Amino acid sequence: MMATTLKKELQDIIQYRNAYFLAFSATTGYVCFGWDIGLIGGVLALPSFQQYFGLLSESASARASLSANIVSVLQAGGFFGALFSSYFASRFGRKPTLLASGVIYLIGSIIQSTAGVGTSPAVGLKVLYFSRFFGGLGVGLMAALVPTYVSECAPRAIRGRCTGSIEVAVGLGNMLAFWVNYSVSLNISPGQMQWRLPIIAQIVPGALFLFFMLFQPESPRWLVERGRYEEAAAALAHIASKNQNDNAIVLTLSEIRADFVGKHRLPLLTQFRKMAESRVILLRCIIPSLATFFQQWSGTNAINYYTPQIFAGLGFSSTSSALFATGIYGVVKFVVTCLTLAFVIESWGRKRTLIYGGLAQGLMMLWIGGYAGAHPNQGVVPATYVSIVAIYLYGVFFCLGWGFTPLVLGSEVAPGHLRTAVMSLASATTWLFTYVIAQITPIMLDRITYGTFLVFGIASFIMAIWVYVFIPETTGYPLEDIKYLFEKDIIVRSLEDAPGGRVFLGKRRAVSVEDLKAIDALPMNSPKDVSEELKSRSEEDSMKGYSLRNSKSQKFEDPLII
Repeated sequence: MMATTLKKELQDIIQYRNAYFLAFSATTGYVCFGWDIGLIGGVLALPSFQQYFGLLSESASARASLSANIVSVLQAGGFFGALFSSYFASRFGRKPTLLASGVIYLIGSIIQSTAGVGTSPAVGLKVLYFSRFFGGLGVGLMAALVPTYVSECAPRAIRGRCTGSIEVAVGLGNMLAFWVNYSVSLNISPGQMQWRLPIIAQIVPGALFLFFMLFQPESPRWLVERGRYEEAAAALAHIASKNQNDNAIVLTLSEIRADFVGKHRLPLLTQFRKMAESRVILLRCIIPSLATFFQQWSGTNAINYYTPQIFAGLGFSSTSSALFATGIYGVVKFVVTCLTLAFVIESWGRKRTLIYGGLAQGLMMLWIGGYAGAHPNQGVVPATYVSIVAIYLYGVFFCLGWGFTPLVLGSEVAPGHLRTAVMSLASATTWLFTYVIAQITPIMLDRITYGTFLVFGIASFIMAIWVYVFIPETTGYPLEDIKYLFEKDIIVRSLEDAPGGRVFLGKRRAVSVEDLKAIDALPMNSPKDVSEELKSRSEEDSMKGYSLRNSKSQKFEDPLII
């Protein structure tokens, strides 16, 4: 059985090799994001960094405030980068904007690694703030555009896996940064280079991202929106490793063109205005931002940024031992993310991973909070080791569900003609609340201590309930068909897709997607602008697209349809 599964996985990798390489290239940008998340907490914990910038002479509350500022200034830059990503991606394309984001990130990293050279520590601290903000602009652009770019390019059969590889990249960046921090704490004598080397090392993933993206195509959906159909067909053929005249390519191009009828080149303000053009559109536009909002309140970035301090609070007295425990946490998250991506995301679907992951991570947070409340003196007792395991298990369960599924879900439910605006808003929400969490976590740990973990635990339960009741399953649907999941009976459909949800429905059932599509295909429901644009196509193109769209076996069985 295992041999058969591995053989099928190998065949899939060969078949989708170009799509996987595209996802790998784009998500290398998220290694940069993950690297910074894992980097800065460990750097702040190094006595050499604290001494260089004069933090050792400050009070505990002042150090907490300075740490929060150093961590969160990158999120401030990321917020603005994400907010403006929609404009640049819509005007110049996904690929050029991603390349520009890599250049900005590299410049910010270089300045950050030289902060304080030739100046006083006070001036160096200001340079550090600026460089982290500037680098954050680049990371914000990456974070907003990579999910959109990958989801618009990946074949539907592996779309969840390709988009979900974002979290693998984050986990890889986390893990590498954690171990670099631990290595310099052991092998580099205290001094400037001890804390500068981890920052210098983050230049490597930025350079790799730039290099790999040079060889990738532009998003076919952006090309269709611009009327560049030949280039779009070439991009689809490259991604699917097929000929441009292949039926799957012609069908996909035909459906993308039909979906964009009357929606070409919408200005940014028009995109935001059109988010409220109907109840269904508004709901689909809100879900990505809500999902990323909930993701931040899971407490993941509180642990990512302040893991050394949290482990210190559990009894790890030395900096190196806290950093070692942090490194193990990074390895656990990375391994579980890879396993989830390979075997869970497409088989369990988006909904179950979010529900099960949310409930399990919430339980871990409640345990950690309960332990911290019962043992405020930080002494090592048997329950201390259980709490350490609970932190590792929290990382496992977070990667199982809320680690990358919100990105996959958000990029899928966003309307095609508004996707860049919707995902930029969702990414801006992520950065805004990452900033909030980075600012308040050290203060919460200092003032309400164990209550910090209780807040995150309760939030995780709320997240799971929200998904259970309000989010339908999107796995396996082409992007152009997901709109039908929100047309009617949304809560009924959501409960129908939820584990055990039919108990609450009795005999009620939602209208099937096939029936909704059949109704939508009736001539009396065809908008005038759709008819006019379809008539303007060449007779050969129209007839070929028509025959393919009416071939159900082709549409639902060919996994290369994007």
